[in-house]
Amino acid sequence: MKKKEYKKQLYDLQVQLVKFQRHVIEKDLKVCVIFEGRDTAGKDGTIKRFLEHLSPREARSVALGKPSDRDRKSWYFQRYVPHLPAGGEMVFFNRSWYNRAGVEPVMGFCTKEEYESFMEEVGSFEQMLVHSGMIFIKYYLDISKKEQKRRLEARKKDPLKQWKLSPIDRQAQKLWKKYSKYRDKMFAKTSFVFAPWHVIHSDDKKTARINAIKHFLSQVDYPEKDEKLLIYDDDVICRFDPVCYDKGLIAP
Repeated sequence: MKKKEYKKQLYDLQVQLVKFQRHVIEKDLKVCVIFEGRDTAGKDGTIKRFLEHLSPREARSVALGKPSDRDRKSWYFQRYVPHLPAGGEMVFFNRSWYNRAGVEPVMGFCTKEEYESFMEEVGSFEQMLVHSGMIFIKYYLDISKKEQKRRLEARKKDPLKQWKLSPIDRQAQKLWKKYSKYRDKMFAKTSFVFAPWHVIHSDDKKTARINAIKHFLSQVDYPEKDEKLLIYDDDVICRFDPVCYDKGLIAP
């Protein structure tokens, strides 16, 4: 996507996001969006474009750090609950409780029993969120191994991006197949009817961001909604289904 076209579409979509937030505040709606994905897949940049022109009092990003000793002794979901939205709020999780479905088992940060317990409990947890009236949407950003390698190398060289290069990121290429295995298990077991996964192919960051916002806005209702503007490319984003693999949206 050319820069000029990207900026024009992004502006128009961010105007729509402002309209949606006004509706959220007026109707006391609760909105929770989670972004998972490969390291370097573009979660930070995508969330930034969602939040860029929204009121920071009612919209925020949540990116939790390493769990404390108390967190490790608590119910797994407990540390996330205080960050969920109240009425009139929009919350975007930059990684979420799905750490336990991917990063933790891959890196050995949880036991097999803890992983299996999470996979059994997460559906009930998310069903409670949806039944409470919360607008709850899950996105997974996926990229090719080649593109991930290029982005990791770029981070090493860019002094303004070196803070993004964590010890976990440094293992991403080496553990690629293991991440794929747990990602696929997560899709198969946690893409629920009431809370499905939506996969975004993000080798092209600009295209991924534009389609993420289009898709999100197409899933919600609000006054002055421009339906024509929100037609997204289903070769970039789709609700999880085995056909996503055939279309090349999910890297092997």
